[in-house]
Amino acid sequence: MSAAGAAAGTAPFDGLVVVDKEPGWTSHDVVARCRRVFGQRRVGHAGTLDPDATGVLLVGLGRVTRLLRFLGALPKAYVADIVLGVATDTLDASGAVVGEWDMAGIGLEEARSAASRLTGPIDQVPPMVSSVKVGGRRLHALARQGLEVERPARRVTVHRFDLAEGGEPGVLRAEIECSSGTYVRVLASDLGAALGGGAHVRNLRRQAVGSFSVAEARVVGALDPSAVLSPAEAMRDLDRVVVPEPVAQLVASGRSIERLGLGVRGHGPFALVAEGGGLLAVYEEAPGDRLRPAVVLARR
Repeated sequence: MSAAGAAAGTAPFDGLVVVDKEPGWTSHDVVARCRRVFGQRRVGHAGTLDPDATGVLLVGLGRVTRLLRFLGALPKAYVADIVLGVATDTLDASGAVVGEWDMAGIGLEEARSAASRLTGPIDQVPPMVSSVKVGGRRLHALARQGLEVERPARRVTVHRFDLAEGGEPGVLRAEIECSSGTYVRVLASDLGAALGGGAHVRNLRRQAVGSFSVAEARVVGALDPSAVLSPAEAMRDLDRVVVPEPVAQLVASGRSIERLGLGVRGHGPFALVAEGGGLLAVYEEAPGDRLRPAVVLARR
């Protein structure tokens, strides 16, 4: 199916596009362009990237938009520069400077020691420029009005926070692997504070979301129907369960099913696929050693 065909009224695409977002684009900009490229309105993204940031943005088309919450929950990997000695109101290079410190004496090993204390499960306060909602309003909308509100800390996990020399004085190159919901700009700011000053992030690039990496991503200008991954491929990071035809009919009806009958272990969520490989549904744990549907894609 071509994008032109979709625009002309044929069946819309159901799938996933792995976009390499370029600087200056908002995540909403990418979604708007994908609507035009693929000729359909039902498009959404998993995991916002700031306008200055680049890298992997997962965009769902058609029925895969219903699956985006599972993609948004996947761990992330980033690279970034951390500039020591300068704090900004946005915690990145786009903001106004709000503090400066002489941190020329900070060595790499001292910085690595501080980064190790920011590794593992940590409590992190979302920045005012984030899309988190407080009191029903997004923080970045409040920040544009010059408002700052109290934000509850959230528990996140930083799996890896590696630092190297950044190629110029006062700059560190960071490689970070973290849970969903982690803000790299906050990590940079907290690192600066832990070293007795301040810091901000620049050149932030998301290298991967789960198994979806920049190696398979395309910039917006290179998107076409060949970039669309199937719904089954979109859920490739979930536990995969191949179900026989009689069970597939139950799944298509949205019925809960016995875990033991499928030989399923673990906590899920589970991608249930037909013997032919197509995604039927995503199921989650239910009481009584059963699985219940979270999202059903199969049509009866």
